[in-house]
Amino acid sequence: MTALTQDYQITWEKLPDDYKLPDDPVDNINQPALAAALTESLQLAGKISTNTLTTTNYGICATVNNKMVIKAPDWAFIAKINVSREEVTRSYTPQLQGDIPLIVMEFISDTQETEYSIKATYPPGKWFFYERILKVPNYIIFEPSSGSIEMYRLQYTEQYILQEPDENQRYWIAEMNLYLGVWQGTRENRTGKWLRWWDEQGNLLPWGSELAQQEHQRAQRLAAQLRAAGIEPEV
Repeated sequence: MTALTQDYQITWEKLPDDYKLPDDPVDNINQPALAAALTESLQLAGKISTNTLTTTNYGICATVNNKMVIKAPDWAFIAKINVSREEVTRSYTPQLQGDIPLIVMEFISDTQETEYSIKATYPPGKWFFYERILKVPNYIIFEPSSGSIEMYRLQYTEQYILQEPDENQRYWIAEMNLYLGVWQGTRENRTGKWLRWWDEQGNLLPWGSELAQQEHQRAQRLAAQLRAAGIEPEV
C-alpha cells in the first residue's frame, strides 16, 4: 500500500528477516515497569482482545521515500492486528499487518527531547513520524519523576494539538472509552508517579495486586461478620 503525504511517499512493507534492528538498551529502569502497569490493568479489565497488540520499546515500521523507518515508542496500543502474532515477533508494519496504533507514549528520560523532534529528513524525528507518517490519533509524553503529562491529539488539520485535562486532571481517550491520568503510589518496589486508566464512571482500573488485596479485605470482613454471628469461619 502506498500513500502520499506532502512530498513523501509512504509504503507499508514487512521488515526483511535479515534487517538488523537497533540493539539499544532501555533508557531508564522505570520504563518497563510503567509500560507493564498500563497493559496489566487493561488486560484485567477485558480491554485487550486476542488480536490486540501492546508494545514496549518495539519497532513500528514504515517505508518513507524507499527508506525503512523504525521507531520504538515506550508504549503503544494497537487495537487489532490481522496477522498471526508469530508474524510480528520482531516488528510491526501498520496498514500491512493491522491497524495504525491508537496511542503511542514516550517516557522522557534524557535531556535531548527527541520526543518533540519534527525533523523531516531521514531518519525523521519521533514527533514527525507519529504525526505525519503513521498519523497516530493520540500521542502521550510523560515525565515520570515530576508526573508531568502532555496529551496531543491529531485534529482535522492533521497536526497534533495539546489537550487540556478535565477537572480531575485526566484525559479522555475516546477510542479506548477510558480516561488516562497520573496516580501516585507504589508498585513493584517503585514509589512514584504512574500512568493509570479510569473508566467512564471514574473508577480506577486496578492492577492484579490491588485486586488480590481487595479480595483479602472482603474475606476478612466476611470472617468478622461470621464470628459476630457466633460462627467460626473455616480456614
